[in-house]
Amino acid sequence: MKDQKIDRLLRSAAQASEEVPVHMPFGFDTRVVALWRASAIKANGLTPLLRRVALLSAAVIVISTVAAVREARQNREQLGDSFSNEFAIADSAIQDEF
Repeated sequence: MKDQKIDRLLRSAAQASEEVPVHMPFGFDTRVVALWRASAIKANGLTPLLRRVALLSAAVIVISTVAAVREARQNREQLGDSFSNEFAIADSAIQDEF
């Protein structure tokens, strides 16, 4: 019985004339875009959380980088003149210990 159905299907396929070009139904692309935009608005709660975490992490990185650069500049300014003589080197070493 299965062989008969397969034979019938193959005969029907062989009798088919040329292929008909397949077109999208009217308005299909606008419906897809509308559904996509609606799903972006109604996020499942995880997307806004990840966005907030990423923005907060970027802010922390920027603030810590600015603070590190500022601290390095201050140290460079303070230590630039103090290494000119040996007494200043010893004095800065003593101050660092306390």
